[in-house]
Amino acid sequence: MTVPAASVGYGAASLDIGLTRGLAEFIAAARFEDLPAEAVDAARRGVLDWLGCALAGARHPTVNILVDTLAALQGPATATVLGRGCRLGLLEAALANGQMGHVLDFDDTHMGGVVLHTSSPVLAALLALAQIRPTSGRTFALAYALGFEAGVRTGQAAPDHHAGGWHLTGTLGSIAAGAAAAKLLGLDARGVANAIAVAATQAAGMQQNRGTMSKSFHAGKAAANGVLAALLAERGFDGSEESLEGRRGFCRIYSARTDEAALLRDIGRRWEIAANGHKPYACGVVLHPAIDAMIALSGAAIEAAAVERVELAVNPAAVTITGVVKPRTGLKSKFSLTHTAAVAFLDGAAGIAQFTDARAAGADVAALAGRIAVTTDEGLARDQAEATLVLSDGSRRTHRVAHASGTVANPMSDAALSEKFRSNAGPVVGAARARALEEAVGRLFDLASAAELAERAA
Repeated sequence: MTVPAASVGYGAASLDIGLTRGLAEFIAAARFEDLPAEAVDAARRGVLDWLGCALAGARHPTVNILVDTLAALQGPATATVLGRGCRLGLLEAALANGQMGHVLDFDDTHMGGVVLHTSSPVLAALLALAQIRPTSGRTFALAYALGFEAGVRTGQAAPDHHAGGWHLTGTLGSIAAGAAAAKLLGLDARGVANAIAVAATQAAGMQQNRGTMSKSFHAGKAAANGVLAALLAERGFDGSEESLEGRRGFCRIYSARTDEAALLRDIGRRWEIAANGHKPYACGVVLHPAIDAMIALSGAAIEAAAVERVELAVNPAAVTITGVVKPRTGLKSKFSLTHTAAVAFLDGAAGIAQFTDARAAGADVAALAGRIAVTTDEGLARDQAEATLVLSDGSRRTHRVAHASGTVANPMSDAALSEKFRSNAGPVVGAARARALEEAVGRLFDLASAAELAERAA
C-alpha cells in the first residue's frame, strides 16, 4: 500500500515548536544580573562543595588509572588536573576532573524530577575552558547556573529517562556541560543550540555501571563532551535546532514519555540551581534518609550485639537504584542499602572512610547488615525513611526521617559545607591551601579570572 508522504513521521521533519531554540536563546541572552539572590548563593555553595569533592577524589585508584592513560594519549598540556600537580590537554583535563568530582559519590545532586549530579560535568568543563579563555568569576557562575537549566530541564522533559536505565550524569550532564561551555565562550543563540545538539548526540552512560570505575567515568566524559561540543559549535559545526524536542530528538528517544514544554516552563522565573542538594554522606543520595535514621539511633548508645534485627522502611527508589546486597568493594558499597545502614549505625558516620574496600569487607558490618530487613513504602518520599531497632530484650527504638540531610527541605548550612570542604580538600592540598581556595570561592563574583580556582586547586 502507498502511504501519503504527509502521514510519515520522518525523523528529520521539523516540528517547528522551537523549544531547543527557545532554550538556546534564553542561555545566550542571560546576564549575571538576571540571577536571583538564591541562585547566586547556590552557585557559590556548589563551586565550593564540588571543588572539595574533586580534591578528595584526586588520588583515588580510579583516577590514577585514568590520568596515566590520558597522559600517554594527550596533545599539549594546557589545563590543570585538580589536586595532582600536573596538566593535561583541554579535553583530557575536563575528563579527569569530572571523574574525580564524582568518583566518591560525594558530589551534589538535583532531585527535582531528575537524579543529576550537575556540578561534576559542568564545573569540570568550565574550569578547563577558563584556563584558555579570559573568564571572570561572574561569567563562570552564570555559565554554571545555565548548565543546570539545560541539563535539569531536559531531564524534566524526558520523565522516563532514568527508568530506561540511563545514568543521567552521563546523558543530561553532557547537555548541561555543552550549554554551560557555550555560554562561557559567548556563543550566540544558534551557536548555543549547536553546542546542545553536539553534546546531546554524544550523551551516554549506563546505570549498570553503578559501583564500578565506569560510573564516575560518565561524569568525566560528559564534561569532555561539553567542551568539545562548544568548541566545535564556535567554529560553525552544526546540529539540529530541534535536538531535544524533535521527532528523533533526545527527549523522545531517551524516554517513553515526554513533557517537552518543561524545557521552557517558568524559565527565568525558576532557577534550577537554587533547588540543588548537597551530600553530607559519600554514597547514593537515595540512601541518605536511611543513614540519617541509623545515625540518630546510634546516638542512643546501643551496642550492635543488642540489636536482634533492624526494620528499615524506604521509598522504592532506594532499592531499585541501590540494591546491592553483599558489596565486595568500596565503590559497590555506596549502592548497598544494608551496608550503608549497618556502617552508619556502627560508625555513627557515612563519610569517605565508611565506603572503602576494607569497610566493605568488615565482619562487623556484614553481621549487622544480615539482620536488616528492608521494606518499601510508596507513602515515603525519596527523602524519607523509617528505621526501627528491635532489641534482644524485646524493646523497640524507632526514628523517622521527614527530609534527609542535604536536601532542599533540609539543606546543609554554610558552616557544614565549609567543614565538608576542608575535610575533603585539606588532606590533599594542605590546610593552608584549602583555606586559600575556600577564600577564593568566597569572592567568586569579584574574581577577574576564574582560572584562579584551578590554579589554587592544582
